[in-house]
Amino acid sequence: MSSKMKKEFLDLGKHPIANAFLKEKDFDNEFLFDLKVVFDTESKLVSLKEFVEPEKIFNENYPYTTSNSFPMIKHFKETAEMLMKEFNPLTVMEIGSNDGVFLKNWSNDYTIGVEPCGNFAKVTKGMGYQTYNEFWTTGLSEKIKNDGYLLFDLIYAANCICHIHDLDDVFKAVKNLLHKDGVFVFEDPSLLKILERNSYDQIYDEHPHIFSITALDNILMKNGLKIFRVDNLSVHGGSNRVYVSHNRPVEPSVRENLQKEDDFGLNEFKTYQEFAKRVEKSKNDLVDLLVKLKNDGKRVMSIGATAKSTTVFNYCGIGVSPWQADLIELITDTTKDKQGMCAPGSHIPVVSRESIDINDYDYVYLGAWNFKDVIVNIESEFVQNGGKFITHVPNVSIGSAKWVPQGNINEFLVEWK
Repeated sequence: MSSKMKKEFLDLGKHPIANAFLKEKDFDNEFLFDLKVVFDTESKLVSLKEFVEPEKIFNENYPYTTSNSFPMIKHFKETAEMLMKEFNPLTVMEIGSNDGVFLKNWSNDYTIGVEPCGNFAKVTKGMGYQTYNEFWTTGLSEKIKNDGYLLFDLIYAANCICHIHDLDDVFKAVKNLLHKDGVFVFEDPSLLKILERNSYDQIYDEHPHIFSITALDNILMKNGLKIFRVDNLSVHGGSNRVYVSHNRPVEPSVRENLQKEDDFGLNEFKTYQEFAKRVEKSKNDLVDLLVKLKNDGKRVMSIGATAKSTTVFNYCGIGVSPWQADLIELITDTTKDKQGMCAPGSHIPVVSRESIDINDYDYVYLGAWNFKDVIVNIESEFVQNGGKFITHVPNVSIGSAKWVPQGNINEFLVEWK
């Protein structure tokens, strides 16, 4: 695509690799790049202006393990069951198989994984699945074909396709291995939801593209495939599950999603310029709030050492600039590989939840805001002691919780102000 077609609308400043947690001795050598976002006026695709080499991101040290997220384990089990029931595939391939959370729902004999991160490829190989420890390309698709595999009834990918720079190559490779009656199903964050919710934190190095159905439809058709169904999901703060085939009839959900995106203005550059203004306001509001709390003697910590929070902390200068160094004192996370490390760019320490007393803090910033209901209910003691939560999605607000009867059980309901 011509660079003339790409118009810049958002500059989030210098950023590190979002999942490259590090020790203090490595601060001086930290890799940083310019995180800018562009809109392609021809294809309608939203992408990063500068891509980061995949090898810097996806390698044997990549720390995001899907199995650490109970909501995601449930999501992939239910997804596998649904696909099994509807399409009954014999041969299955997953692109970006991570540590096998989706794969393990399928028979070893007719299922393969593609996973560039060596640490995860070892895990799925150990589970008995043939796993190609490589990046997904047309070259790899030819290699798989030459290894004697039949064409696949189901090719699946979750939060992976938007990670790959060359989308034409991605879809050509899929077409090369997809059975004539097969389905390619992939899930990625929804551009429409990001704009609606102002969740700019879903923009980081691992997401070189943020997908609208409009852009995907344009690029897939160019590569001889077509979308026949779209499911709108709540996972990851709003995602689309896109169903693609060689020739299945197109269902109403495709037209409905294209219409919804057009109505919102996703095909017009001015929509993105307005989004950039809202992003800047979000930054100013969050910094102002945290500075006020600090001046009032309040203590703030964060739950969830997420890639999303890396974007927020670096864009807002939290922990980066000296005067904002302790606006958020520490981050807790359940991922063992992140504990004892520092967050990328901001250098805020990451510790285990068990190592701190949450009641020493007045406020918790939700680094994993997409799991806020889960977090609030886990931290019931903090809530009962008057602790409050901070989120920046859809706008910067403080939440306090109260018990609300839900059938036979009580749950916390958070009121945001």
